[in-house]
Amino acid sequence: SIELPWPAKELSPNFRGHWSTVAKVKKAYRLKCSQLGLANGLHLAPKNPTAVSVHLLFSQPDRRGRDWDNMLASMKAGLDGLADAMGVDDRKWRVAFDVADDPVKHGMVLVTVEVAV
Repeated sequence: SIELPWPAKELSPNFRGHWSTVAKVKKAYRLKCSQLGLANGLHLAPKNPTAVSVHLLFSQPDRRGRDWDNMLASMKAGLDGLADAMGVDDRKWRVAFDVADDPVKHGMVLVTVEVAV
């Protein structure tokens, strides 16, 4: 399991900022998640797994209501970063998620990865 930082507001599909701002934030978040994945041993996963199950537990930074689909979409760059760390294609990943009841200061996403060979 890996604790990832809460995705920035610029990563939400509802963000209406300039594309260059979004691109910079995506690149930075992808790199950060890749580095956290490497630091937590994802680079040791087999290069050709038969299945990868990924579970996300969203712990929001506050009690403000968020749509589950926007939370999941906001994690695209982060999940791509984890795939980079593993050196695998994420097309065949099986992704599930939950939303924690209580907020966590600054928010976070707990990602659990299970690899089958």
